[in-house]
Amino acid sequence: MSGIGVLREGPLHAAIKTMLVAPGDRLEVAVGRFVIDVVRADGELVEVQTGGFGPLGAKLDALLDQHRVRIVHPIAATRRIVRVDEEGEVVSIRRSAKRGSVVEVFDKLTAFPWLLTHPNLTIEVLLLDEDHVRGTGPVTVRRRTRDPGVRRLRTVVGRVELNGVDDIVCALPPLPTEPFSTRELASALGCSILLAQRTAYCLRAVKIIEAAGKHGRAPLHRIPG
Repeated sequence: MSGIGVLREGPLHAAIKTMLVAPGDRLEVAVGRFVIDVVRADGELVEVQTGGFGPLGAKLDALLDQHRVRIVHPIAATRRIVRVDEEGEVVSIRRSAKRGSVVEVFDKLTAFPWLLTHPNLTIEVLLLDEDHVRGTGPVTVRRRTRDPGVRRLRTVVGRVELNGVDDIVCALPPLPTEPFSTRELASALGCSILLAQRTAYCLRAVKIIEAAGKHGRAPLHRIPG
């Protein structure tokens, strides 16, 4: 079936969805009052989510207890910035210095971190080499500079599945053994302090870490036990 989900999807979403389909799978299937990206032959429901996870909340509330659900989320491990002119002709290509990692998924999981231990939920992170296709340069609108673009898949360089606490622990770099601040967590994970704060929120929700008092004004965390 064809629906609004198909009409609005970007090239990255469409490419990943096509890549995931195996013989016997069905695309854009109505399940209850929702349309699911892919329903696999074994009954698993697959949702490709390139943006935030908040919009999936209603689907998970309605379907997760009765169905196995897989959320597939792409992260740019490496990226090229491709500039094109008004006719779509490439004017420049450069390799971005930014490198993404599986930790970035926790920025999205703040929408429902408590579901990470639900036996029917699997989060699949796809680490990509991708192109970000943009116009010839940034634009300024109402004093805000924007450089929008479209993500396009080049190749998948890695996959990480999160299905329960053990998978989460294995996917992350080793956590400090002594009580640690968010700043120290950011250093261990190789990410920004903001992302470390969001990751800590998710890890606390599934009891991988717990509060351990404060050092001055800085809250501390530790591994339980």
